[in-house]
Amino acid sequence: MQQTFTIRTHEREALYDITREVRKVVTGSGVRTGAVTVYAQGATAAIMIQENWDDSVQRDVVRLLAQLVPPGVWEHDRQDGNGDAHLKAGVVGPSETIPIIDGELGLSRWQNVFLCEFDGPRAARPVVVTVLSAAV
Repeated sequence: MQQTFTIRTHEREALYDITREVRKVVTGSGVRTGAVTVYAQGATAAIMIQENWDDSVQRDVVRLLAQLVPPGVWEHDRQDGNGDAHLKAGVVGPSETIPIIDGELGLSRWQNVFLCEFDGPRAARPVVVTVLSAAV
């Protein structure tokens, strides 16, 4: 089963919790044992599993990546000024795979799934969710 949803982003760089949307797709699939892959469509966005308890972790991720990959110094910036966004998306990666255990996302208590926006704001960031059933 595969489903796409979109997220509206409001900042140039931020993490957006998409766990609820992913959970809906998994629940709707009826799969009890398997895996779900969450994929960000876009060269300047990524998917990350991160702590959900405190927003400071998400802000720290953005701050760390800004320090590691500063804006305005990359060759690609001469085309459209977002070289850092492409590099950050590449470092984090476009997807995550999560086990499905007894019909639920196999995340720990402190984990959620986040869309990482590195070149916003965007009216619609597509996220593709693919649910795979394990042969039992």
